[in-house]
Amino acid sequence: QVQLVESGGRLVQAGGSLRLSCAASGLTFTNYAMGWFRQAPGKEREFVAAIKWSGGSTNYADSVKGRFTISSDNVNNMVYLQMNSLKPEDTAVYYCATEWQPYMGVPSRNSLEYKNWGQGTQVTVSS
Repeated sequence: QVQLVESGGRLVQAGGSLRLSCAASGLTFTNYAMGWFRQAPGKEREFVAAIKWSGGSTNYADSVKGRFTISSDNVNNMVYLQMNSLKPEDTAVYYCATEWQPYMGVPSRNSLEYKNWGQGTQVTVSS
C-alpha cells in the first residue's frame, strides 16, 4: 500500500521561499515518476513539476519554471519541491503523487495518470 505524506507548507510573504517534502512508503518498484500538483479553491488541479525516480528527467510548468526545483532522494524515498520567489498566485494546496510506469519513461503532466496521492499541504503567499 503506497502512502504519501506532504509537509512544509505554511504562510509566507511574497518573494519568500519554502521547501515542501513528500515522504513515500510502500513503494515496490523504481519505474515510476513523482509529481507535484496544486489546487486553489474554485480552480482545477494544476501540474507543477515532476521527476523520474530513476533520475535525470524533470518537467516544470511554465508558471514555475526558474523559480521551483524538484528533486528526489531515492534512498530515503523522499521528493522535494524547493519554491523560491513565491507569488500570491502560488497560493494553493500542494499534493505529491506517483505515476507508475510512465509512458516512454517521461513523467506525465496529466493528473489522471497519477494513481497515488498525498493529503496535501497548504501554501499561502501573502502580498
